[in-house]
Amino acid sequence: MLLEPRDFPENFVFGAATAAYQIEGHQAGGAGETIWDHFAKNGGTFEAQDGALACDHYHRFEGDLDLMADGGFDAYRFSFSWARLFPDGKNLNPEGLAFYDRLIDAMLERKLRPFATAYHWDMPQTLGAIGGWANRDVVNHFGDFVGVVAKHFGERIESLATINEPWCASWLSHFIGEHAPGLQDIAVASKTMHNIMLAHGVGMEAARAETTKPVGIVLNFTPGEAASDSDEDQQALALHEAISNEWFISAAMRGEYPAAALKVLEPHMPKNWQNDMDVISAPIDFMGINFYTSLKVKHQEGDFPNIEVVSRGLETTDMGWEIEPAALGRVIVSVASYTGELPLYITENGMAAVSGINDMDRISYFKSHTDVVAACARQYPVKGYFVWSLMDNFEWALGYSKRFGIIHVDYDTQVRTPKDSYHWWKTGLTKRA
Repeated sequence: MLLEPRDFPENFVFGAATAAYQIEGHQAGGAGETIWDHFAKNGGTFEAQDGALACDHYHRFEGDLDLMADGGFDAYRFSFSWARLFPDGKNLNPEGLAFYDRLIDAMLERKLRPFATAYHWDMPQTLGAIGGWANRDVVNHFGDFVGVVAKHFGERIESLATINEPWCASWLSHFIGEHAPGLQDIAVASKTMHNIMLAHGVGMEAARAETTKPVGIVLNFTPGEAASDSDEDQQALALHEAISNEWFISAAMRGEYPAAALKVLEPHMPKNWQNDMDVISAPIDFMGINFYTSLKVKHQEGDFPNIEVVSRGLETTDMGWEIEPAALGRVIVSVASYTGELPLYITENGMAAVSGINDMDRISYFKSHTDVVAACARQYPVKGYFVWSLMDNFEWALGYSKRFGIIHVDYDTQVRTPKDSYHWWKTGLTKRA
């Protein structure tokens, strides 16, 4: 059961991905408090765990990059911490700039191509305290942040994604309440669903004023199917698709929001939101696709959104997410219907597992999903695939209780131990070389 890189197009990029707050160790280097620090200390995370130390990547990045290069990977997908670069949301931290200079230089020394993300959820708490994404002023601060990133690092990175998974940073965080700031407010969630896409557009403008490198966005997709042909179940599916899978890509690519979601969200959205759609839908250079699972849904009586997830009896990951590799293929086809010839990258794909170092279940997951990607790449402009994640890390509201990495991290000693899945990747990528 080997990765067969020969099945992929020439120049296909294989990388591994991380996110700043999940691995760096936020207590180092003059970083400011994030909305996740605030969420954790107020009971929002498992055992109030936070990213203060995480994997101490801030001090250990050289060794981590060595492991990635030794594994045969072409690229490293990483993120800039907004609260490291702007601890109070407004003033630039020179220590933060210096850290990312060192990190990018170290990637280039190892011939790892830097694929950067501006925002992977670590908003400075000073901005969270004034409403976060519900406050239009924060959108402008985000533009300033992205402009600085593009000016200082833009010509040394491969590409820049403005925002990672806006669904998580808006709906999951402000309506479902699972992520920081942990709200369950339809009015606030509706504003953030729009404003975070406006932030993407403003960030694009700021980046393009400073760099010629490709700029895009990374969206997560969780495709659904209806439990039956009944009108109620079909309506549940339509609402799930509109909010989870269509809202952000339709805004970015077509300058419009899906009607099934607008019917619910529009009464709460910012006044004259339509005037922002030209900024939101400015042409992007690539689309990132994050995929983990798919769902079967049915109508549920009770409060909005009246959607119940139904088990299909499939194998699940340690997150309880059902494994359906073919669904990734459906996502790629659907995304391409919006994006046409734009380059597509699978920017995150992986699984949480309890199997430890001998993670054959994770190898099986990667093999089945990369087979799907290889088949799609022969018909669609899929240009790369990034493993989630390089190493075990802080898994947001679940703290350190879930492990997605191909490298095991002992959080007490910070010792790194490559898992069998790391060696699987290394064998395949070395074979390609």
